[in-house]
Amino acid sequence: MSLMVGLLYGTKMAKEHNKPFIPIHHMQAHALTVRMVEKVNFPFMVFLVSGGHCLLAVVKDVDEFYLLGNELDDAPGEALDKVARRLKLRNIPGYETLSGGGAIEKMAKLGDHLSIRFPVVMTQTLNCNFSFAGLKQRAQEIIQEEEQKYGIVADEIIPTVANFCASFQYAVARHMIRRLERALIYAEAKGFIPERPKSMVLSGGVACNEFIRDAVRQVCNKYDYELFCPPPKLCTDNGIMIAWNGMEKWIAGKGITKDIDSITVENKSLIGKSLIEDVENTRIRLRNPVKLVQNKDASQETTS
Repeated sequence: MSLMVGLLYGTKMAKEHNKPFIPIHHMQAHALTVRMVEKVNFPFMVFLVSGGHCLLAVVKDVDEFYLLGNELDDAPGEALDKVARRLKLRNIPGYETLSGGGAIEKMAKLGDHLSIRFPVVMTQTLNCNFSFAGLKQRAQEIIQEEEQKYGIVADEIIPTVANFCASFQYAVARHMIRRLERALIYAEAKGFIPERPKSMVLSGGVACNEFIRDAVRQVCNKYDYELFCPPPKLCTDNGIMIAWNGMEKWIAGKGITKDIDSITVENKSLIGKSLIEDVENTRIRLRNPVKLVQNKDASQETTS
């Protein structure tokens, strides 16, 4: 409904003032926002992670995107938020105003990420798609088991909450980077990204999570990519990113619609041409996947 209201208002203004109209794809805008503050040339890889999306794509130009993988069910931000709510983290002093993902990230710094085992998901699915529903379900089961074990009632918090948060955050990041690693191998095999420089953009609300950002950086280091992350404000300010995308298209002379009456709103629209099937047909197996290194307080490191 809000999209339709915006469309009707925007087209009305364009007609009344004889101005051009530039339709914007929300996820394409996310992908290009980093170019406001960093020199990131086309083509580049983009990893968009938020409460509603998780996708990997090649960005060839301001209007040319190739989708390598996306979420099949829950997005990572949604999984983190729901698990944080189930843990009742907002009942802890100092956590009241944090987002679910922010609360888990803060609590995880106090815990051991190897203390609770979560399954490694989609190990036999040779594509770059994501699924967080299974991890979320397992998290809820473990929380219930811990509550029963310690006799937790009402608003009480399980005593193992720090270890739980560290382990769950680790499991989410591990799943993300394994799909990312396959995407980078595929992009190299297809010649999508030039040898130098190779750029990776990590954007979206979940990109503000320092642990996940560091996990992506470890993969980038292995494959000689430079990682670019927009400032947190640009990851969440839809107005700025939509305006910037419109300016980029205007300067490039692309995506400017002359027939305003033909513009419609699509509830679901892929970021670009899907190569998901081709990725799976390529049958890329990760022989030696990146093993996450947890950097605790910039001094203590633990590998797994």
